[in-house]
Amino acid sequence: MTSIDTDLVGGRTVADIRADFPAFDAAPGTAGRVDTAYLDSAATSQRPRRVLDAERDYLEHHLAAVHRGASAAVGESTSLFEGARETVARFVGAGDRELVWAENATDALNIVALGMADASAGLGGREASAFALQPGDEIVVTEAEHHANLIPWQRLAAKTGARLVPVRVDEHGLWLIDAMAEAITERTRVVAFAEVSNVTGYLAPVADVVDLAHRRGALVVLDACQSVPHRPVDFTAVGVDFAAFSGHKMLGPNGIGALFGRAELLDALPPARTGGSTITKVTLESAEFLPSPQRFEAGTQPVSQVVALGEAVRYLDEIGMDAVAAHETAFAERVLDGVAGLPGVRVLGPQAGAPRAGLVSVAVDGVHAHDVGQVLDEQGVVVRVGHHCAQPLHRALGITASTRASSHVYTTSAEADRFVEALAGVRSYFGVVEAVGA
Repeated sequence: MTSIDTDLVGGRTVADIRADFPAFDAAPGTAGRVDTAYLDSAATSQRPRRVLDAERDYLEHHLAAVHRGASAAVGESTSLFEGARETVARFVGAGDRELVWAENATDALNIVALGMADASAGLGGREASAFALQPGDEIVVTEAEHHANLIPWQRLAAKTGARLVPVRVDEHGLWLIDAMAEAITERTRVVAFAEVSNVTGYLAPVADVVDLAHRRGALVVLDACQSVPHRPVDFTAVGVDFAAFSGHKMLGPNGIGALFGRAELLDALPPARTGGSTITKVTLESAEFLPSPQRFEAGTQPVSQVVALGEAVRYLDEIGMDAVAAHETAFAERVLDGVAGLPGVRVLGPQAGAPRAGLVSVAVDGVHAHDVGQVLDEQGVVVRVGHHCAQPLHRALGITASTRASSHVYTTSAEADRFVEALAGVRSYFGVVEAVGA
């Protein structure tokens, strides 16, 4: 069985990295206490001390009104704020003007959909008209999408008369490039999909989809929540038009996410929220807006969270995202090896030997996922249970919920084994037995 407790970079072992995270030496009763296997990083990752310290240091020593005023204090605070933007932008292959702060990835995706709705209603002028949808236009999404990358497009379709076109999944919950190619037509205006499924761990062929969409003149909107924290990404190189990700999944704070967009697109997209800091000129009758990113950042920004996210990115950069991806792939392989011998346990998504991200979701025959999670929790194994904000995918798989174990740079082989061992006892705990002759 593959060990995942190997050196990652610069001689640092997983044990050494775990020492950076207060959660793993905390007192009993906390989510990451030493007797708990924390396997829910796909939902929320733990944070290293230096990220917590960066936010605290800003609040204690550098707090001032960013972009407001001409004092030295404001200049210092603004420098830290914009410096973090530069750091995060480089991390995802974006220019400084191509990264907009949002509350989270859900908010970022809504910025795009709401902006397109406003353009469709005639707002934003001639430049924004390129985003306008009308009856007969189509928006392509996959059946595997998180609700955050589905509902905004449902609403946009309802507002504009456009049609939502689904790309169906197979019996494992995977959509195939051939099905995507069939769905994209000359009527397609938007193609929205996740780079990595939060349920199946499927790695989408992003470059292939971009090629298909752009040949038809469609925009590509990427949900990158499960890719940016776990593997190298370069949005510019792969050619997507918009992408969204969240800080709390990448060792950073809650309440901060980002929208990537090609500069010329962001400069033309009507801002979803308006107010202070977004404008060049305001009269009682109208307003003119700044270029990106300021046109989308109305009101006081979450500056301390932005600064902390910049530090989280520096931490990940030092480890190396290739190393992070390899570490998490090894976790998934170890879990799949262990689960393979368990009767009545169905693995969702890519099967053993196929590429996948560092998460594994399963369905246990005869036992609801919530009950599975309770048994695991009693044994100190923290996982995610439910439909993972992906009800259409679970419905397509014929189940209501699943149990997901997910990893990050601090996850150990022992934690993977504890998940498998706890899972092995679930069916017997509830008295579920194989049918005679099965």
